[in-house]
Amino acid sequence: MRSGERRITLADVASEAGVSVALVSIVMRGAPGAGAATRERVLEVARRLGYQPDSRARLLRSGRSRLIGVVFDVRHPFHHDLLTGLYDAAGKAGYQLTLSAVTPRRGERTAVGDLLQDRCEAIVLFGGQMRGSELASIAARLPVIAMMRSARRRDIDVVHNDDALGSHQAVDHLVALGHQRIAHVDGGALHGSAERRAGYHEAMRRHGLDGHIRVVAGGPGEEHGAAAAERLLADPPTAVTVFNDLSATGLLDVLRRNGLSVPGDLSVVGYDDTTLSRLAHIDLTTVGQDIDALAARAVERAVERIEGTATGPRAVIIPPRLVVRGTTGPAAAGALPPR
Repeated sequence: MRSGERRITLADVASEAGVSVALVSIVMRGAPGAGAATRERVLEVARRLGYQPDSRARLLRSGRSRLIGVVFDVRHPFHHDLLTGLYDAAGKAGYQLTLSAVTPRRGERTAVGDLLQDRCEAIVLFGGQMRGSELASIAARLPVIAMMRSARRRDIDVVHNDDALGSHQAVDHLVALGHQRIAHVDGGALHGSAERRAGYHEAMRRHGLDGHIRVVAGGPGEEHGAAAAERLLADPPTAVTVFNDLSATGLLDVLRRNGLSVPGDLSVVGYDDTTLSRLAHIDLTTVGQDIDALAARAVERAVERIEGTATGPRAVIIPPRLVVRGTTGPAAAGALPPR
């Protein structure tokens, strides 16, 4: 149906086929009560008119919506990638998604409120800034699955990546390439930032590089990575791990515009393995989150809570994997730290 066209109804099919609306309903539901010839005629008319059953209205009449609401942020490429996995997982489980976006002028609370009005049976939140107590008040009404964040509450399910392990993998990779002066650009107050920062600290200490720990304030956007790069230029390290891929692209741009070769002068590791990182002109080494596993477990847990079959711990943690591309290489000769 094209935009602006009136939706074909049961009444339209009934009028064209010369039967009652009730009989058309019986045919469309595949219920007994219609003769073979009548059933065939009604179905042919429905196909010709382009009638599409309103499955959502039928579910609502039965007291079910089979809708899982999703709150995501339009500014984060990883959220877009994760939505693809959620659609696949929800479809396999017999559920549909309804989306509510967070934008620069539309907050998370508004996005959640709209989903509650849509009669969703569960809500999945990507990251976000709502406090645990606020999530608990929503969880009192319907299941809440929080992704890419922690929530130490028994009434909220959490599905997220092992952020600290990802930072370990990034530092281990750089150390294996001969790097010692490894900096970290963090994500500010965002969920996952503290864990990725802590993982960086732990890995540096494990390699005996305590004296070279250097954390630069950052954030989730390109502008944050660009600002962090400007600060690093005063005393460049030989490698840097970055909170996410989007921030890493801003950092790469500033480094290259200032004449630094990547990875010749400085190696860069992002986080998330978004579609952005795979572009040929970016080719970013990054820590990949397992989108299919995250999405499958989030939908699985939502359905279990809806249907009352959930068992086991509330938190599900998925291990990441390092994806090596073109922004990391051996430490340059003579790049050992000053004594």
